[in-house]
Amino acid sequence: MHKQVNPESLEKPIGYAHGVLAKGNFLFIAGQVAHDKNGEMVSVGDIVGQFRQAMTNFKAVLTEGGGKPENLVKINIFTTDKNAYAKNGKEIGKIYRELFGKNFPAMTLCEVKSLFEDDYLLEIEGTAVIPD
Repeated sequence: MHKQVNPESLEKPIGYAHGVLAKGNFLFIAGQVAHDKNGEMVSVGDIVGQFRQAMTNFKAVLTEGGGKPENLVKINIFTTDKNAYAKNGKEIGKIYRELFGKNFPAMTLCEVKSLFEDDYLLEIEGTAVIPD
């Protein structure tokens, strides 16, 4: 099983881990965006709706790869609007817990100038380590 690494010399993380020590098979999850099954963009202009769809897609890849939420070791979130993300943090956190429970991997949030399509407000990628 994976072990969260949260040194007492660092601030206590809320909703993420400073590090994760893992053994097993690596599953690298490509950047997921707010596309439905048909490749259509959903929730244009709505960062919360885009987060829900992107994380739903992310979870589908995790599950298909044989993983569970507790197998996640790293998530990178790229957003074009960190203020909108922060403003909606409680709702975004609620969606995360609904989909993944209280399994908090190491996480990074990064504001970027743009993403592949102009309507994308965020893109989420990550890594899971699935036990043998």
